Amino acid sequence: MTIKEFFSFRQNKYFWINILAMIAVVALLMFGTLKGIDIYTHHGEAVVVPDVKGMTVAEAGAVFDSRGLACIVSDSTYVKDKPAGCILDYNPAAGQKVKEGRIIYLTINAINIPLQVVPDVADNSSLRQAEARILASGFKLNDIQYVPGEKDWVYGVKYRERMLAIGDKVPMGATLTLMVGDGNREVLEGDSLSADESMGNPDEAVSEGSAADESWF
Repeated sequence: MTIKEFFSFRQNKYFWINILAMIAVVALLMFGTLKGIDIYTHHGEAVVVPDVKGMTVAEAGAVFDSRGLACIVSDSTYVKDKPAGCILDYNPAAGQKVKEGRIIYLTINAINIPLQVVPDVADNSSLRQAEARILASGFKLNDIQYVPGEKDWVYGVKYRERMLAIGDKVPMGATLTLMVGDGNREVLEGDSLSADESMGNPDEAVSEGSAADESWF
């Protein structure tokens, strides 16, 4: 076979028709594949995350569902000035563009108020020290309840008329009552006995006086 005969197929119109047909098929396959990927991944389609702060989980769920989004509670924290169970934050945040079907992760306000240990201020703190420690821990204070004892010395802490022990927990931000000495000490039984003894026994004093009188005669 000569070189001329080898390249003679280029003059065959059916050869070029087959080449063009193969190119067209490859192009269509590539286009179809890319289009299918776009449809599957929702390429170019975006949903703006709505603002649902302050809503309940049920309310936010309805809003997200109407936008083709979903939501789940992923965390909780406690903010005393916010309603229990309301949405505090979420990710992705409001205004961001996400794909349809995206899951939004919610942070809600704790439904139950967390408990916190009350600082140990009984029998080891002055009024000023106790107030500073109690307030710094996030608690509130009622009017002082005065009890007999050393002035401005803290003898105990109450929550809802219940005396607290070391390590007791109460709800965060609870209002406590300090029991503080009023400066008036109670007379101890020992002091009373000492006073009686110092006065002496009247009968013995009379007897001693009589004996002294008799000695004069």
